[in-house]
Amino acid sequence: MTESPKSAPEPDNPVRLPVRAGFGRFLILVTVFVCAACGLVYELELVALASYLVGDSVTQASVVLSVMVFAMGVGSLLAKWLRCRAAVGFGAVEAVLALLGGCSAMALYACFAWCGQSRSALVGFSFAIGVLIGAEVPLLMTLIQRVRRQDPGGAVADLFAADYVGALVGGLAFPFLLLPAFGQLTGALVTGAVNAVAGGALVLWLFRRDLSARSRWALIVTNAVVLALLAAGAVLTPSFERAARQAVYGPEVRVAVRTGVQEVVLTGGRTRGRPLSLFLDGRLQVSGHDELRYHEALIHPAMAAGPHRRVRGAGRRRRARGPRG
Repeated sequence: MTESPKSAPEPDNPVRLPVRAGFGRFLILVTVFVCAACGLVYELELVALASYLVGDSVTQASVVLSVMVFAMGVGSLLAKWLRCRAAVGFGAVEAVLALLGGCSAMALYACFAWCGQSRSALVGFSFAIGVLIGAEVPLLMTLIQRVRRQDPGGAVADLFAADYVGALVGGLAFPFLLLPAFGQLTGALVTGAVNAVAGGALVLWLFRRDLSARSRWALIVTNAVVLALLAAGAVLTPSFERAARQAVYGPEVRVAVRTGVQEVVLTGGRTRGRPLSLFLDGRLQVSGHDELRYHEALIHPAMAAGPHRRVRGAGRRRRARGPRG
């Protein structure tokens, strides 16, 4: 018979909570709900931004989903080494996840704008975020069992129920709330801030008696730095977007408007040899380079159909002198 590893949790030693065990368990499930919603928003943010920058949404979604699901399995295995200090481990995981997930959209946009490609960054962020998301459930399972011992099947059912409902809310909040209200970049930063507050509050308040003074101050400083970086990113987002647009579309960006449906960018037309170009969601739709082609396709067949004495063009009347007789 082998001895249990020293890193295994001690469920017989319940944690001291500032509230009743039933309410503490409820707070853990609420945190699971919030973290699941944030995790799905990170995933959808990467898919949406990669599809906007590169196109081929099927490929981008396949890359993000497959890499992230694989990484979640890796994170679940790595979380075994943190179960002996589940509260501190969960707080650290959530702080790093909030920073990476919140800044992932800006980093991906920067790689595309200034490096010319974003596939490596997409895979890297998908893997890192997936590892951190995968580490959440084992740590939360350990915490909820330390609050009040329960049948493992029932505890897993409760955790996954809160996780799946949170994913539903996050999936609906992304297109209907975050994108219209904040946009892609700021929306990711706001999600990261919510993630950091939820994880930090659970550990620093509910499990504060389970933390050493050093661990408590380390988590406080870490979460403060994360929130400060996310806030700085939100303040700098407008300047960052302008610089990234100029790197992608060139220096002559005349109009850049994001509607509820798409982003409209109009470039060129100010200098000689730089025609007007219209982009919708990063895709070129109309360009002054193709003006002759448009005119040939629309006007020449009609004009060649027969003689014309009156021609209406661009809102003006022009008299076309045809052959008499």
